[in-house]
Amino acid sequence: MTDNSTGRRTTAGGVLVAATVAMGLFAGVFYVFACNIMPSLSRSDDRVFIEVMQNINDQIQNPVFFLSFLGAPLLAAIAAWQSRRSPHRWWVFAGFAGVALAFLLTVTVNIPLNDELADAGDPARIADPAAVREDFEDPWVAWNVVRALLSTLALACLARALRLYRRA
Repeated sequence: MTDNSTGRRTTAGGVLVAATVAMGLFAGVFYVFACNIMPSLSRSDDRVFIEVMQNINDQIQNPVFFLSFLGAPLLAAIAAWQSRRSPHRWWVFAGFAGVALAFLLTVTVNIPLNDELADAGDPARIADPAAVREDFEDPWVAWNVVRALLSTLALACLARALRLYRRA
């Protein structure tokens, strides 16, 4: 790819494409939880809800997921650095800010809630599964919606930056 302002070869376009794709995957995870997984699980009894969420939280920790989960903010940061003098930089900066906030919420809110749910132990042996679920479900769902909105906004910003980059 060529940087139109200098005529030199650069990786900026490729990194911006990769950041946008990774951001789409990142946003998609939160979107699917908000639109389907959590509403579907809300129909389950307390023990089933806890067991399925514990299983999801265990299984999501895999290399394929981590590529997009860690890749989206990393690639967005690199793209922001590479575009710091470009006309589309504000869109990249906004995209990076959105993914950084969604990532921060995940690490400070949703993962600790996941850890508390795991610490509750075997759902079949929990004395009061309704209380465990109540402590987890509403805050987790609410913050996931915020993550979904932030990451979708970040995706839109990166897509706009990519379009402006391609026009330059």
